[in-house]
Amino acid sequence: MNDDFPKQIREVPLVAIRGSVVFPYTDVVLNFGRKKSIAAVNAAFQEDRVVAIFTQKDARTPEPDREDIHKIGTIAVVSQMMTTEGELHAVVRGQKRIELVEITSFEPYLIAKVREIDEEMIEEQNASEIEATANKLSELFKKAINIGKQAEIMTVMKLVSGKVDPYELVDQVASLLEIPTRKKQELLEIPSLQKRLEKVLEYLSHEVNVLELERTISDKTQKRFEDQMRKAMLREKKRTIEKELGEEDEFGAMGGTPQEEVQLYKKKIKEGGMPKEVEDKAQRELKRLSQMSQHNPESGYVRNYLDWLVDMPWKESAHSTVSVAKAEEVLDNEHYGIQKAKERILEHLSVMKVKENETKKHQKDSKDEEGKESESQSTILCFIGPPGVGKTSIGKSIAKALDRKFVRISLGGIRDEAEIRGHRRTYVGALPGRIIQGIKNAGTKNPVFMLDEVDKLGQDFRGDPSSALLEALDPEQNREFSDHYLEVPYDLSKVMFIATGNTLDNIPGPLRDRMEVIKFAGYTQDEKFHIAKKFLWPKQVRLHGLTDYKVTIADESLNEIINRYTREAGVRNLERNLATVCRKLAKLIAEKAKYPKVITVKDIRKFLGPEKFTSLIAENEDEIGMSTGLAVTGAGGEILFIEVALMPGRGRLTLTGQLGDVMKESATAAFTWAKSHWYDLDLPENFASKIDVHIHVPEGAQPKDGPSAGIAITTALVSALTGIPVHREVGMTGEVTLRGRVLEIGGVKEKVIAAHRAGLKTIILPKGNKKDMEDVPQEVKDEVHFIFAEKLSDVLPVALTKWPIAGVKTKKLVPRPSFLAVAS
Repeated sequence: MNDDFPKQIREVPLVAIRGSVVFPYTDVVLNFGRKKSIAAVNAAFQEDRVVAIFTQKDARTPEPDREDIHKIGTIAVVSQMMTTEGELHAVVRGQKRIELVEITSFEPYLIAKVREIDEEMIEEQNASEIEATANKLSELFKKAINIGKQAEIMTVMKLVSGKVDPYELVDQVASLLEIPTRKKQELLEIPSLQKRLEKVLEYLSHEVNVLELERTISDKTQKRFEDQMRKAMLREKKRTIEKELGEEDEFGAMGGTPQEEVQLYKKKIKEGGMPKEVEDKAQRELKRLSQMSQHNPESGYVRNYLDWLVDMPWKESAHSTVSVAKAEEVLDNEHYGIQKAKERILEHLSVMKVKENETKKHQKDSKDEEGKESESQSTILCFIGPPGVGKTSIGKSIAKALDRKFVRISLGGIRDEAEIRGHRRTYVGALPGRIIQGIKNAGTKNPVFMLDEVDKLGQDFRGDPSSALLEALDPEQNREFSDHYLEVPYDLSKVMFIATGNTLDNIPGPLRDRMEVIKFAGYTQDEKFHIAKKFLWPKQVRLHGLTDYKVTIADESLNEIINRYTREAGVRNLERNLATVCRKLAKLIAEKAKYPKVITVKDIRKFLGPEKFTSLIAENEDEIGMSTGLAVTGAGGEILFIEVALMPGRGRLTLTGQLGDVMKESATAAFTWAKSHWYDLDLPENFASKIDVHIHVPEGAQPKDGPSAGIAITTALVSALTGIPVHREVGMTGEVTLRGRVLEIGGVKEKVIAAHRAGLKTIILPKGNKKDMEDVPQEVKDEVHFIFAEKLSDVLPVALTKWPIAGVKTKKLVPRPSFLAVAS
């Protein structure tokens, strides 16, 4: 036992480590990158080299506090230290278990009071049991080393060669266990030596069992490999003997691939319509296969490759003629609303029609025709909008209108580039990428190909799938798309690619630049009503087998579901609620109970339960210090409440609600504007130095960012400072400057629809966004009053219940002295 460290409480530098635990009696190399950790180790090294090491509870915490680290740690001595490029590497030796009493200093590094934990003395009646357990642990450790467990040679020699103290033995072995950090910390905190020995023995036994199983599997694999090699050698000898005797195999020379299979591949290659270079590649691979033994494992890889080559649609195309009138009819019959999106799709199809006619005129000149083919597909469409507005289904409608096959792949969560471009054939189980797989499954070279959730692509060490898509989605390059598995170019220029996503922000710039974006806004209440009546209700009645029962739903009931049971940009929740109603009806019919033929509002409340949205506007009264902003998320437009609270203080500004940097800057600008306009707001000149301001945006679990909440934050702040309530039925959006100017923002249509859905009666927009009112549905314009503001003086009279402030009227207006004059 080491008595270098006193038992009393002492102050030492503290270092919080992540993902590991330091045990007593062990030498560990630690890497430090955080400034406080580096400073603590340097300070310890310059003094008595003693440092307290504790493990963090959560490795993601950047600046750990008292509650973020475990209570039990290890006091250690820094024996060696080296610094390289912003990191510190130190060799430390654990000495004793310690308990954290308190942290006495946080700057420039953590200093803590710690108390050494005495090891329990071994009593005579327990000595034999502890010795037996320690011996068993030592023997098991030797076994683990013999079957492949990795450890430093010096540690192994020490533990297996001589008599080791049980305290040191159990901590040394615990540090070498392959277990999570949490379990290692639990071992460090076990006070009883016997219990610690038993727990370490349990973990090591499990590890030995796993090592033995791995060794058994490895031995079996090696034996199977040796058997295969022996059989292959015998076959080669047999082939040589047959060749010398002139006894060739009836299926091919020297026992190769059967001739029937070779002839079948030859026929498929000839009829496949492959380009010359692809056909040459297929013939070379077929020649390899014909000379290869059918028992050769590699022959399976070659067969699989040839199957992909001959099954690809090299010349098969859906012989469809673009009919704009038919496409318009299909889109109108299957989709209600989204007029601008449908109009842009029809324009795209019209261009395809004109190019198709132009190509026919040049069919006599083959070179001219080839040139026209290279331009047959000039634009990649990208549908952007909130969930549930029909982006995927409208792609199916386009395929139906063009009489083409429809292929859809979901890109959500894909992080491996090989999912797009395929794996090299050298890998076991290699396959082409999803694009080539989709083309093969479609059976034609000109399907409508939908890349769903393109904004959900990720990237990691396996590559960047979004970059792999650049070649496929570039009309100038995709005539010779290269898949890693096929290793031959494939023409994607005839494919009509359509990408979908919820937001543009998550799509990389180069990929976004290759697509033409068509935005799908959320539906208005009237559009939802017609969609539910015309499409969703008949669909759910059919799916639930209620067609023969002639069940209908009243218009008031549909509006009840839309207003009181859903609040969304799309119609997915609306469809789910209609499905619930149909299930309730099916249950009544199955039980032979009485069921309503016409679903009324009363039936809706009975089937769906209490209203989920009892009030369209969150507040029933005009509130002081609270305004209603408008925002756009991946799920469409939403209303956003801004709350401001004042308290005595020193002019500090606190922001909460998981706000982004841009939104925080908007709040700071609003506070600065209020301080600079104290006179106009009838406030004391130095009011800001006597109060603290807390700005909060509810629903803190949702991240929020962007400059468009500027005037909403300013209005709520002015309301709190002046005590004048904000109209609860007024919503607003716009960026604000330090001079009080209201700047233009984006997403006007989505925001206005969300405000209308929430029941707001007046909406304040920047004057620069007046041009965007063209996209707002007419029924929304008819029911909402719009104010277009150029500066804050246009916003406050509308948003606040009283303006101008009474005190300002009675003040004697005097010219304000300039700041420079006062300073001089």
